[in-house]
Amino acid sequence: MSDDDTKPARKPLSLKGSQPGEVKQTFSHGRTNKVAVEVKRRRKLVKPGETPEPAPAPAPAAAPAPAPAPAPAPAPVAKAPAPKRPAPSDETPQERVARLQREAEEDRLRMAEEARVREEREAKQAVEDEKKRAETKAQEKEAQKEAEAQAEKAAAEEDAQAAPAESQDTGADADGESAGEDAPAAPAPRRFTPVARPEPKRPEKPKKDDKKARTATTAERPDKRRSGKLSVTKALNEDEGRRARSLAALKRAREKERRGQGGPSKPREKQVRDVVVPEAITVQELANRMAEKGADLVKELFNLGMMVTVNQTIDQDTAELLVDQFGHNVQRVSEADVDIVNEDDSDPEDTLRPRPPVVTIMGHVDHGKTSLLDALRGANVVKGEAGGITQHIGSYQVKTKKGDAITFLDTPGHAAFTQMRARGANVTDIVVLVVAADDGVMPQTIEAINHTKAAGVPMIVAINKVDKPEANPDNIRNRLLEHEVIVEKMSGDTQDVEISAKEKTGLDELLEAINLQAELLELKARPDREAEATVIEAQLDKGRGPVATVLVTRGTLKRGDTFVVGTESGRVRAIVNDQGKQIKEAGPSMPVEVLGLGGVPNAGDTLTVVENEQRAREVAEFRQSKATEKRTALAPTNFDTMFAGLQSNVIEFPVLVKADVQGSVEAINAALHNLSNDDIKVRVLHAGVGAITESDVQLAAASKAPIIGFNVRPNPKARELVKRDNVEMKYFDVIYHLTEEITREMLGELGPLKVENVIGRAEVKEVFKSGKKDKAAGLLVVEGVIRKGVHARLTRDDVIVSATTIQSLRRFKDDVDEVRSGLECGVVLADTNDIRAGDQLEVFEVTEQERTL
Repeated sequence: MSDDDTKPARKPLSLKGSQPGEVKQTFSHGRTNKVAVEVKRRRKLVKPGETPEPAPAPAPAAAPAPAPAPAPAPAPVAKAPAPKRPAPSDETPQERVARLQREAEEDRLRMAEEARVREEREAKQAVEDEKKRAETKAQEKEAQKEAEAQAEKAAAEEDAQAAPAESQDTGADADGESAGEDAPAAPAPRRFTPVARPEPKRPEKPKKDDKKARTATTAERPDKRRSGKLSVTKALNEDEGRRARSLAALKRAREKERRGQGGPSKPREKQVRDVVVPEAITVQELANRMAEKGADLVKELFNLGMMVTVNQTIDQDTAELLVDQFGHNVQRVSEADVDIVNEDDSDPEDTLRPRPPVVTIMGHVDHGKTSLLDALRGANVVKGEAGGITQHIGSYQVKTKKGDAITFLDTPGHAAFTQMRARGANVTDIVVLVVAADDGVMPQTIEAINHTKAAGVPMIVAINKVDKPEANPDNIRNRLLEHEVIVEKMSGDTQDVEISAKEKTGLDELLEAINLQAELLELKARPDREAEATVIEAQLDKGRGPVATVLVTRGTLKRGDTFVVGTESGRVRAIVNDQGKQIKEAGPSMPVEVLGLGGVPNAGDTLTVVENEQRAREVAEFRQSKATEKRTALAPTNFDTMFAGLQSNVIEFPVLVKADVQGSVEAINAALHNLSNDDIKVRVLHAGVGAITESDVQLAAASKAPIIGFNVRPNPKARELVKRDNVEMKYFDVIYHLTEEITREMLGELGPLKVENVIGRAEVKEVFKSGKKDKAAGLLVVEGVIRKGVHARLTRDDVIVSATTIQSLRRFKDDVDEVRSGLECGVVLADTNDIRAGDQLEVFEVTEQERTL
């Protein structure tokens, strides 16, 4: 049933002069509704003088013409609207509404056209009225002028006639007074000259089409903003309306007046200067040295055909040419003037202050050097080292019971770290040679003795591991005699102390021996000067950038100092001590980490604080250019060496090396070059510090070389390139494993191939305590599966933290064998508790395969 049958028909609302209509609305489910639509007839606006048209008349009569205006042109007759067609009887409500809308639109357009015609007519009428008003005003002015002239003429005639009459009246008055006083005196008539009312000057209104007249009128229009108020300054100053002269104009006027009084000024003589020209200098710096304008130098360079700006660098020859053209003297600087020569300039004796001694621990691998330092510091560094051996040079500062500070340097004992040991011996004051009482004098012990003798520093022999039953300290003393090391018990001058780092015995005697030796050396340094330091180690940290571990030799290194180290320059952003705390300054003999370098320097470089950044950049650029020349210089050759190179059958073994610190890179390069022989030669394509990047993978793929990663891992993008290009990756954390693997590959005696098959990766979300000592890691499996008992590698910022195995795997409270991707689980890793939230866990299986050439 529809709404039409249930609801009574409503009476449509109607407006006066409207036409009703109905619109049928259709809704869902078959419902309909009729709505009455009222179309309001548009009101007709007529012009003045016109009669309104009758609405229903089919043929409307034309409206009478408007009253004649002063202009002779008659107004056009308004166009009558078209008669409305009667509505057909069979049209639908929709058609009726459309027709009414169409008629309304036609009426609107017609009325708009009539309004436009009317506006044009009114505009023309206004122009004509304005012309007539101007003519009438001109006529009135001429008539007024004529009236004024006639009034002046009449006044002049009256004055001329009144002169004789006054003389006659004066005589008559005198006679009357003598005759008698009864006759009254007649008053003289009032005479005045009519004066025309002054008309204010009004600017003549310009015409619309006359732009020149409008411009002139605007220029002559008075300023009304200032004419309304009267101030004291305006009353006393006649030049109030004028614009005040600027200070620059006053200065120019005074300068002009002064020059006029003093006569013609002589041109100032040009001052000739001695300009120091380095190998590279910016245009602005050269202009400052010559006291010339930078724009003049740029203009001269443009004339020479060089399109440069003031901030660009020019070479020495161009700078000399500019100096000559501007009339100055040239002073060339030598290389020694640009570079900073680290000469041993002595400080005044009264400025020196005592400083802590720098002690280097040296000896063979696994003789207990790091354990000795741990016993002195109360720390445990050995536990976090891969393979239980030291592969980085470490620096620490220890406070003794008496309050004295001693700086210790821990050097690696492996054969590959010769350069590190030599570096430690060169920056030290005292060398402590650690020899195991149960092992004897080994090759690296002999090497440490040679480094100590070459550096010319005193030595203290520490015989370690005396707590073992097989220890024989006297045998060590006798073996040291073979290398010209005579201890005090053998009537020599070298101190020896028997210690046990494990049992912590003999440590006080060792510290006393060090203090005694330091007192004999009388170690002093000047702290109140620009700092100099030696780079012990350098690395590229992912979060902090290039970081250098330096040992301050003299002066005080402060935060904000500008320095140059090797081929790099920078500014000290932060100073971190050996305990990981930030400090504001570091004095002599203090090991610290420095942040703010422009790049990773080489270990062993000298850090020198300079006066400003410009000097630091100048020295760094000079050293870089020299290093580039040395690297790209061709060795002298002849035909014999050329033909010998062509006929040689030496096989090259290309590799790409990335390590965590600069010292490890040096050690790996030296170890790989020592493996070369006449048949096969190792060629290091690139060696750098930091994580493995995309450019490293691309270089290795182009050269078909393996990538050796020492304590580093590739970033995610590099990992994708490795899979795509099938680049061989080799990861190591112990250097002798690296040398053994490369040796087997080079000689062909490789045995079974160990392949790491990564089966899963997970992210550490939280760390919990598990028992008294262990820690459990809450993981989210990101890729693959995590299985119990397999190998795992824990990485932090793409650097390996520890390599271990999964000891326990749980899902909620149940022990499980594996957990798949997308699930959470908890694991306990074996042999490590150094776990933090955000670390990455990589789980892999090691499979053995036969090698194929």
